Order: sequence, then structure tokens, then C-alpha cells
Amino acid sequence: MLTGTSSQPALAAAQQALWRMMSFYDAPLADLDEATAHDPAWLLPRLMKAGYLLSLTEPGMAAEAAQLLDDAAPLEADAPPRERAHAAAVRMVLEGRWQAACKAWDELLLAHPRDALALQWAHLWDFYRGDALNLRQRVARALPEWDEHDPLYPQVLALHAFGLEECHLYPQAEEAGRRALALDPRTPWAVHAVAHVMEMQGRFDDGAAWLRQQQPQWAEGNGFAGHLWWHAALFRLEALDLAGALRLVDAHLAGDALQITLQRLDAASLLWRLQLLGAEVGPRWQALAQGWPVAEGAAGHYAFNDVHAVMALLGAGEVGRAEAWLARCAERALSAEDARRSNHTMAREIGLPLMRALLAHTRGDAAGAALALYALREGAARFGGSHAQRDLIDISLLAAAADAPGGEQSEARAIGRAVLHERLLAKAPTPMTRHWAGRLGLSERALRRLA
Repeated sequence: MLTGTSSQPALAAAQQALWRMMSFYDAPLADLDEATAHDPAWLLPRLMKAGYLLSLTEPGMAAEAAQLLDDAAPLEADAPPRERAHAAAVRMVLEGRWQAACKAWDELLLAHPRDALALQWAHLWDFYRGDALNLRQRVARALPEWDEHDPLYPQVLALHAFGLEECHLYPQAEEAGRRALALDPRTPWAVHAVAHVMEMQGRFDDGAAWLRQQQPQWAEGNGFAGHLWWHAALFRLEALDLAGALRLVDAHLAGDALQITLQRLDAASLLWRLQLLGAEVGPRWQALAQGWPVAEGAAGHYAFNDVHAVMALLGAGEVGRAEAWLARCAERALSAEDARRSNHTMAREIGLPLMRALLAHTRGDAAGAALALYALREGAARFGGSHAQRDLIDISLLAAAADAPGGEQSEARAIGRAVLHERLLAKAPTPMTRHWAGRLGLSERALRRLA
């Protein structure tokens, strides 16, 4: 923790807030307000509060974060250099310059590799940008400076585990995640990293058992619980247990459980996958779309969230509203005034074409959707999120290819089978993979040959 205060109560409150930010056990806002109350002249708690609000990727919270930074500006002159470096990086995030902010935190970490706040924030925005290489390398550069006696070491090791997984280093990722949990069971990011490993390897039974085993620690009082329930539902989907996945949606990803967009997009992703697999989703789409903040000024903040908003609107049958949302996102992404924002490139290269492809499939142009989705795959990481989240692109492609007219010899079917071949060589066949194989005309003999 930085040392810009002489108040021990302020320092203790800020340290508690940092632990909450890394472990997701309750929001850190009350702790940060307490730190500020104990030392009103301390810059860092105000920065942490602004950065936390921005980390939720809610455009509606940007004004509050901006006000916090404006109020904190007079405190910078007397603040330590590290705090001023954090202030500059958080302002870059506010401006939408996420890549520049991560570079600023990287420079800070070269001099101060034990700055957990810089590690946490850079890791989050690497994740939002889909930067798998830095998810691994940035933590790897700092980790040897830490040891098991550091209270936050398990949380940092969990960050390392997730970076390893996103770089396809699955055995190392699982080992690091399990080690972090052995040191501190209250490390949900490590639970998450190991769940990702099992998802990517097709180990759906192992994954479901893993989450059940760890559930007493993450399911209560933890802001990350909704996303881990999402992972539990993914394992149900892989087993083709659609009814079980729907039960998890209803119990943990609906109604009052959806407070912010990061939670809503998990619900949209699950409902979309369920619908493509033939589940009767019913009025759940309408309830999700009704609660989604789609005011005009919200469009174009973050392409990853924008795509999930389109899915919610399409699922609810509100094609016109989905088209209007896409148009507003495109207007912002094509604006010269917005060119400095990281989302400018993310939206133009991936977000907008992906939304158009999903709209095309909804309108009945399955073949066109399959071709468009295939063209997006090479650069899909620039869309942000994890491999497991971006798998929605491939699942949408398989569904579009299966729906395309023209029979077995159509280009769309050929694309679908090629993507399925990739999937079968990457992980063991699962019931869901067999479902898509059947829809695309891949024989059981071919499945055995590829497995």
C-alpha cells in the first residue's frame, strides 16, 4: 500500500478497501469513504474510489468518477510520486484511453513491482481489452518480488493463474490457482482461473464439481458470485443440461441479482447460448432487456457490453431497438472526437461487425451471418473479455452455419464444420459439441477420428 498518509486508521481502511477490490468481498466504497474521513488530505482513497467506479464499465458512473478526480486534483501537489502516477493512469481510463493507462501502470510496476493496486487495475483493463499476453506477462514480471508472507500474495497469484490460462498454459494455470486457494480459500479469482481451465479443456464434470467444492467461500457476500454462477451454467450447457442451466439463470442471474451491466451481460450470454441450443427461454429476454440501461448516451462506451445489449434486445424481439442501438454505437465509433479511446478500435474492428452479424442471423440471413462471424474470429481477442466469453462468437457461428440454406455443400456449412474441427481438436468431445456435430452433418466416425 502507498504511504501518502500518517493516519493509521486511514491506512487500515484503504488497505481493507484494496483487499476488497482484489477479493470481491463487498464493495470497497465504505472503506474508502472512511479512509478519506480519517485523512481528508490523502489523495489515494479518492483515486481508488474513482478507479473502482470506472472498473464497473458503467457509462453512468463516469460523471461521479470525474467529479472525484476533479475534487482530488488540488491534493496532487503534495502527494507522493506513486500516487500522482496512479492519478494520471485513472484519468486516462476516464478518457477512455485504456491501453495508455495500462502502459502507465506498467511503468509504475517496473519501479514498484509490489504495488498491488497497479497490478489489480492493469489486470482488469488488460482483461477488458482482451490483452492475454499482458494478463500473463505483467504479473509474471512482478510476482518474484512477492512471497507467501504477503497478505495479498494469494490474490496476486490468482491474477497470475488467470493470465496463464488466457495464454493456454493450462497445467501451470491450474497449479497456480490451486496454490493460491491453499494459501487463502477466500480468493475467488483463483476459483475463477481454475474454472476457466476446465471450461477450455471440456472438463465439464470436473468444473461443476470444482465450483461446488469451493461454493461455501464464493457464493455468499462476494461480488464475483454471479460470474461464477455463470461458469457453473456453462458447465451445464456443455453437458447439454439446458433445464439445469435455466434454473441457474433464474436463481442467480435474473431480477434483483442484476445490478450492473457486468452481471447483465452474463445473463444475456447464457440466454443467447441457451436459445441457440433450442431451449425455451420464454419471457426472460423481455425482463432482461427491460432492465438494461440503453439510454442514448450509454451507447458506444464499451463494445463488449454493447454487443450483449444487442443480444438482449434481439432476444426480446425488439429488432428495431437493437438496430437503433447499433446505429448509436456506430456513430460514436466513427466520430473523430472519439478516436483516442480504446473502444474506438474495438468497436470498429469487432463490436460493430459482430452486432451486424447477429442482426443478420435474426433477420434470416444465416449464411451471411456465418461468413461474417468467421471473418471476425482472427481478431476477436481485441473485442475484450476471456476466451470463454468470446466463445459466444463461435457458438453463434455454428448455429448460423447449421441454419444456412444450401445443404451440406454450402460455404456456410463448410465453415461450420471447419470451426467444429478446431473445437474437437482443442478439447474432448462434449454433449454440446456432439449436438453441433449432428446439426452440421458431422458423422460419429468423424467425431471419433478427431477426438
